[in-house]
Amino acid sequence: MEKFNQELLTYLEGFLTDNRKEGFLRVLKNRTKHFTIAMEDVYQLHNTSAVMRSCEVFGVQELNVIEQKFGKRIDSEIAMGAQKWVDVNRFNTVQSCIDAKRAQGYQIIATTPHNDSCMLHEFDISKPSAIFFGTEKNGLSEEVIRQADGFIKIPMVGYTESLNISVSAAIIIQDITTRLRQSELNWHLSEEEILEKRLDWTRKSIKDIDFIEKKFYEIKESAVK
Repeated sequence: MEKFNQELLTYLEGFLTDNRKEGFLRVLKNRTKHFTIAMEDVYQLHNTSAVMRSCEVFGVQELNVIEQKFGKRIDSEIAMGAQKWVDVNRFNTVQSCIDAKRAQGYQIIATTPHNDSCMLHEFDISKPSAIFFGTEKNGLSEEVIRQADGFIKIPMVGYTESLNISVSAAIIIQDITTRLRQSELNWHLSEEEILEKRLDWTRKSIKDIDFIEKKFYEIKESAVK
């Protein structure tokens, strides 16, 4: 399958400029799945979109959205095209998201200003972690808090006890990904994952992709005969 995907990618890349192809490789060199972000029932749509944008900017490849209460739209204007480059996993319940992340080897980290939380700069980045963010008003649900393997908070010295969720996410994502890239941890995407994303992004960059891909299959069938 990997050989077939490489052949398909080579064919489709013939429809891209060299700058586009080089851009994909450059960006993917800085992508990671060592961390993944999860958002629980965020009501304000622009906050979900802004967090997606932060994931894209700082190189986090996956965003998990739990939507058991609110809608399923993404504000494309706020996301600024990030939805093309970030993988969004949707879950109907908190438990299904937690179970899926644990099965993938992530520890569950809850963002909360509570006293028992670890300060951001002290957070251990060595373990693959799913960082959970809660609603604007009430924060994370007890379901997440109860099952969390650890807690994290942003140091604050003013009267205000909390930040907007999109601001909090941007601060945390920027901090942990910067430290990750400065570490000797194996945080990069695998070769297989890079091939998969190159193919995905190439498809999204070509007009009439269905027609062009059909031509590739016709060529392959003709070569077999």
